[in-house]
Amino acid sequence: MKKNKACLITGGATGLGYEFAKLAVDDGFDLILIDIDSEKLVEAKAALEGVNNHKITVISKDLCEQNIAQEIYKEIKDENIEMLINNAGFGVFGKFCETEWSSEERMMYLHMMTSTHLTKLLLKNMVAKGSGKILNIASLAAFQPGPLMAIYYASKSFLLSFTEALAREIKGTGVTISVLCPGPTMTNFQGVVSKNAKKNKISVNMANAQAVANNGYKAFKNGEIVVIPGIFNKILAFLPRLLPRNCVASIVYKIQTANRN
Repeated sequence: MKKNKACLITGGATGLGYEFAKLAVDDGFDLILIDIDSEKLVEAKAALEGVNNHKITVISKDLCEQNIAQEIYKEIKDENIEMLINNAGFGVFGKFCETEWSSEERMMYLHMMTSTHLTKLLLKNMVAKGSGKILNIASLAAFQPGPLMAIYYASKSFLLSFTEALAREIKGTGVTISVLCPGPTMTNFQGVVSKNAKKNKISVNMANAQAVANNGYKAFKNGEIVVIPGIFNKILAFLPRLLPRNCVASIVYKIQTANRN
């Protein structure tokens, strides 16, 4: 019996991940949602099961752990995964000499190692069958250096560069890979980033998670490589190309300082 097509989403219990899950299940996909928050996963499954009769699988995993991608793959390798959305992520704010290495190490492993490894594990089967789509969630941060969130910005730059390179490698195989680079979005991400700051004042150009997911989902289904939601965000992504890198870094530093202190 042929298995229904499935969509695997990391960080799928809340925020953008959950919005992507709603779109995928409406689109006829079975879902595999992976998140560290087991309670939110149960809530998400209960809500999504009411949409239609498609299979909803939830897996509670800490995606920051070493070799977690291989562990996940062993559990889902027999599923017909047509879409992978590497959505899970978090940020750390502060001067690099003062922030906690343990948090930054976990963030780097999540953004780069786990996302890249999952892509590698699932891509081979996609190419073999001649169909499949992968979406990496980066950020406007990917286009510039980011003082006070140096590693976060750098890890998102990695995802952007990796996706663009891989998109060329797999061109013509029937498989596409895209990277979504949203601006500030209303999720719990901002609260986590700013938990040690007096107040998070980021509010300008703040997007709705549902709107960002809708935009990103449509674009990546159409095979677009770099997806930047919104005209203003497209301008912001282009501006760093016109200015010296040290100037861009100074601007970002001033904005981050004003927003978080």
